[in-house]
Amino acid sequence: MSERETSILVVANETLVGKELVDAIRKRAEKGPIRVAVVAPVTPPRQGYVVYEDSRRAAAGRRLERTLTALREAGIPAHGGVFDDEPLAAVKDIIASEDIDEIIVSTHPESKSGWLRRDLVSEIRRVAAPRPVEHVVADEASRTVANVLVVANETVLGEALLDRIRARAKEGEASFLIICPQSDPTRSEHPEAERRLRAALATLRSEGIDAHGQIAHPDPFTAAMTEIHDERVDEIIVSTFPGERSGWLRRDLVGRLRAESGLPVEHIVVEAPVEVGA
Repeated sequence: MSERETSILVVANETLVGKELVDAIRKRAEKGPIRVAVVAPVTPPRQGYVVYEDSRRAAAGRRLERTLTALREAGIPAHGGVFDDEPLAAVKDIIASEDIDEIIVSTHPESKSGWLRRDLVSEIRRVAAPRPVEHVVADEASRTVANVLVVANETVLGEALLDRIRARAKEGEASFLIICPQSDPTRSEHPEAERRLRAALATLRSEGIDAHGQIAHPDPFTAAMTEIHDERVDEIIVSTFPGERSGWLRRDLVGRLRAESGLPVEHIVVEAPVEVGA
């Protein structure tokens, strides 16, 4: 009688393409037959709302397919999907509906991982007990895609900013998240900011640049630090009007982000606002 396959649930998103995760699954397969279900949670933002949310899902889907291909080429039965929810909620749903024997969670190192800052692995161990949960850490040195956070509002369509994003995309593989802090926090809708953001994203994506974005918390420092807490961010680009014309500069946004984030922060000056259709 053939040996029963062990059902492995793999939970990962940005680290799906990491060699460490595939190696860990292959090592587990050496102990006996397994079948693998891979889930890539796409976490919605805590502040604001996503514009072109499909770009996040598409990027996660590309990483998922590369991992499934690598596992199948290694002779390991594997399937998976992108999950529109928090990782913990995704795990709860899957273990409630499927027979899962073991779980593997892959994250960035602690210094870069929003999942670890939220103590996600411990939470998964708690809800999955008594199933064993293995934690795999991706090697930062082997990572090739940089996550660049762009903070801009009225200047988001400025050629100086768009040209810098284009140049950064040519310097090395990068994914750009553009956040536009709300101009008026008392309003529930922000049509002008949304139109500018959509236009900027459409321009960049038409040139093959991986970019997505959202309307964010009205305070740009809070908005940026929220993203840094929730997501892996490697670099920051801040776009403002020059000098005294910029309330952000008067509040020393660039200096505060450099001090608090510990990340490289580049400041781009746009001389005048650019509206959609200009």
